[in-house]
Amino acid sequence: DTSEATFVCGVASGDPGLDSVVLWTRISGVEGGSVPVSVEVASDDTFSTIIWREMTETGPSKDYTFKVVADGLEPGRRYSYRFTVYDRVSPIGLTRTLPEETESARFAVASCSNYPFGYFNAYDHIARQLDLDAVLHLGDYIYEYSREGYGGEKGKALGREHLPAHEIVSLDDYRQRHRQYKSDPASRRMHAAHPLIAIWDDHETSNDSFKSGAENHQPATEGSWDDRRRAAMQAYYEYMPVRDPQPGFTREQLFKHHSWGKYLTITSIESRLSARTKPLNYVDAAKEIETPEGLANYRDNILGADDRELLGAAQLEYVENSLRQSVESGATWRLVANQVLFARVSLPALQEYVGEEQIAAVEPLWPEIRDFIAYTAAGLPYNTDSWDGYPKARQRFYDTAASVGATDLIALTGDTHQFWANDLKSDDGTHMGVELGTSGITSPGPSGIFGDQAFDFSLLIRRDNPEVRYADALNNGYILLTLDGDEGEAEFITVNTVDQPTYSAARGAAFALKKKNGSVEFSQPRGLGFKERVLYR
Repeated sequence: DTSEATFVCGVASGDPGLDSVVLWTRISGVEGGSVPVSVEVASDDTFSTIIWREMTETGPSKDYTFKVVADGLEPGRRYSYRFTVYDRVSPIGLTRTLPEETESARFAVASCSNYPFGYFNAYDHIARQLDLDAVLHLGDYIYEYSREGYGGEKGKALGREHLPAHEIVSLDDYRQRHRQYKSDPASRRMHAAHPLIAIWDDHETSNDSFKSGAENHQPATEGSWDDRRRAAMQAYYEYMPVRDPQPGFTREQLFKHHSWGKYLTITSIESRLSARTKPLNYVDAAKEIETPEGLANYRDNILGADDRELLGAAQLEYVENSLRQSVESGATWRLVANQVLFARVSLPALQEYVGEEQIAAVEPLWPEIRDFIAYTAAGLPYNTDSWDGYPKARQRFYDTAASVGATDLIALTGDTHQFWANDLKSDDGTHMGVELGTSGITSPGPSGIFGDQAFDFSLLIRRDNPEVRYADALNNGYILLTLDGDEGEAEFITVNTVDQPTYSAARGAAFALKKKNGSVEFSQPRGLGFKERVLYR
C-alpha cells in the first residue's frame, strides 16, 4: 500500500518535442478493473507552479501501464513531473522539451542492457550526468532469452535471472520481461533523470530478427512469427516512453526526426522489422566459399545482391526527407540513430590467436565457432547482420544522403557490445562522415570469447580495416557526445565492473569532431587511457 509498491517500475519520459513530451509509468499491485491516474508537470520539483495536469485511467488492457503526451509546454525548458494514484505519489521525474534555438547539445548514447549479465552501472552513471539533453538508446533494451540461454549462467551466479524463466514468446511474457528491466534500480534512476529517444534492435523481439522471422524463432515450437512480433510490439509500445505510430505508419515503422532548433537533427532509423531481408550465415555458405571462385561469387552476387534490403523504399524516402529538412534548415550537425555497424569491417585471420581451450569454453553457447574461425582467413565481413551484410542497401543509403547534401553524418551505433570510432566512406570513396559505436551496458563483447586476447583482437581489427580508427572490445559503458558550436567531442565512458553495484567509472578514450570540406571528421584522439576513477555506490 506504499507509493514504492505502486510505482515499482518508476517513471520515464521520452520523445520530446518543442512543446510536448511523452510521460510514462506503470501501476503495480492492482487487479481487475481500471485505476484512476493523475499526472502533473511543474516548472520545479516543489510543484508550487503546476504547468500541466491531466486525470485519466489505465487498466488490464494496457497491463496497467500509463502513457500520455503532455503538451502546451515551452520549448527548451526543464520540467518536473509526477503521477498520483489514489493517495500514492510517484517518484519525481525530470524531463525537458526541445529548444527553438541553441548552439550546444549533450547526449548519452546507450545500447545492449542484458539483465543477467550484470548490474546496469552505466545507467546509474548516466543518471548522474546533470546536463544531458536526452539519452539516445539504440536498442537491445531487453533480451528475450530463457534462464538457460545467453547470459543464464552468469545471471544465476549474480542472482539476476530472467523473468519469466523461459524464453519470452507471448504478450504476457514480453510484458513481464519489460517489468523486470524497468524495476531495476539503476534503470529507474536513469529514466527519472532524463528523457529517452529510443529505437529497438533485435532482442526486443528475438535475436537476429528480420521482416519475416528471426534466428532465435522456431515456428514449430514457438508459433507464428507474426504473432510473436505483434506481441513484442504491443509490449514495447506499452512499456517504453515512445510516441505511438504516426497516422499511416505501422508499429514496425519506428522512424523518427528530432530537431534541436537549427543546430542539429537526429534521424532515427529502423533496420529490423519493416523491410530487412534474412541475414546471411557463413555456416550456410561453407561449400560456396571453399574456392577462390566461389568466394568471389559469394561476395559479389550473394552478399552483394541488389535485392538484399535493410530499410526499404518507404523508410529510405523518410530518411531523404529528414536529411533534406536538416540540410535546408542550415543545421550544423546531422546525427543518425542506428542499430547496427555502418563501417566496412572485415574479419582478421584468427586461427593463430584463438586456442583450443577458448574454443571449447565458448562452443556450448556458440556451436558454429570452429567454422567461424575457419572463415576468418577469407577476408569476409566481420558481421553479416550489420550493414556489411547488405552492402548495396548501405550504398543506397549513402546515395540518398549525398543527393540532399548530407555528407557530414554522425552515425550512432549499438549492437556490437564494443566501442568504435570509424570513418564512413561510400563505394567511390566519398567521405560520408563518422560513426560512433557504443559498448554494451552489460552485454559482453569479444572479451567473452577471446578473454584477455580481446585487446589483441581490437588491434587486428584496426590493422586490417582502414575505416576503423579505434575499437575497444574489453569494456562496458556508454558514450557522452557533446556538441558545442561547430566542434564536438565523443567520450567513451567505461565502468570497471558489472558484477556488483559498487563501481567506478572513467573516460577510456575521447575523440574531437570537426566540420571540414563539407563533412565531419575526427581530429586526433585525445584522452586515451584512464583518468582518475571515481567510486560509486
